[in-house]
Amino acid sequence: MQSGLKNRGEPGTRYRAPNIVERDHYRGGGLLVWAGIATNGRTDLYVFAGDSVTAVRYRDEIIHPLARPFIAAMGTDAIFMDDNARPHGARLVRRYLESETNPQMAWPARSLDLNPIEHVWDMLGRRIAGRSVPPGTLHEIQQALL
Repeated sequence: MQSGLKNRGEPGTRYRAPNIVERDHYRGGGLLVWAGIATNGRTDLYVFAGDSVTAVRYRDEIIHPLARPFIAAMGTDAIFMDDNARPHGARLVRRYLESETNPQMAWPARSLDLNPIEHVWDMLGRRIAGRSVPPGTLHEIQQALL
């Protein structure tokens, strides 16, 4: 098991205890979480086994079966937005999205603070971290997330 720290603070507060979140990296897998939000709706939270997302996996397991129907249900004013992660910007993914004729929002690089879903992830992370008994296995983490 590898252990890593992730800082959650402002510049200059790097080593203050409240800004440090310990992360444990277990060999043998991880979990990926996806959700869609809109001003007038949301998807369920989807949790996938695995530790990385490729462009093919993003298209086949997230965009096609989950994002596409959600966007269609939102109507003609929907605009698809992702966060510029490497698989999101892959040519394969961009071509697929263009073939679906869904309008896409252009994003500046490294602009996570502008993406509303990041507030959802932050809230979810705080709720998991604030549990009296933290989840210790991938199954427990999945159940806590859901």
